[in-house]
Amino acid sequence: MESYTYSNNNLVTQTTGLSALSTENDKFSSLSTSALLAKGEVPASHRRVADNYMIIKKIYGFSAVQSRLNNAEKALLAKYDFNPLEYSTIKQINEELVYLKKWSVSPEPVLREEADEIIQIRGKELKYIISSSYASITNEIYNGYMALNRYFEDISKYHGV
Repeated sequence: MESYTYSNNNLVTQTTGLSALSTENDKFSSLSTSALLAKGEVPASHRRVADNYMIIKKIYGFSAVQSRLNNAEKALLAKYDFNPLEYSTIKQINEELVYLKKWSVSPEPVLREEADEIIQIRGKELKYIISSSYASITNEIYNGYMALNRYFEDISKYHGV
């Protein structure tokens, strides 16, 4: 089984490459990895997107359907070889979040800006999937939106409100 080490400043976590179909008895589930990613330093841009997501979730309950991605947003995701959220696994989203956290504090301004834009795109995609209760792929393996939802809930100051 593959093993990954995620380093986040003072937090170093060893996780196993588990599938979305892991059982409760596994040491870490894939969604637990999302929760671990929320520990330690989280970029302010991630918190803003998460807070926006949680406010809409708590107040509006996603009754208003969000728009889908435009071509420029799709091109930005493709530039970094990221799949649309509805075609992503939990493992892929967890790996993306690691990259986005690092890139958000990069000394390169272009990489920082694009990382912040990608997290906003992910928030937009998540709102659409949740609001429409729809994903193009209905296979239970492609449920990366659950990892992103968990990450946003864990980093938002409005989670317990």
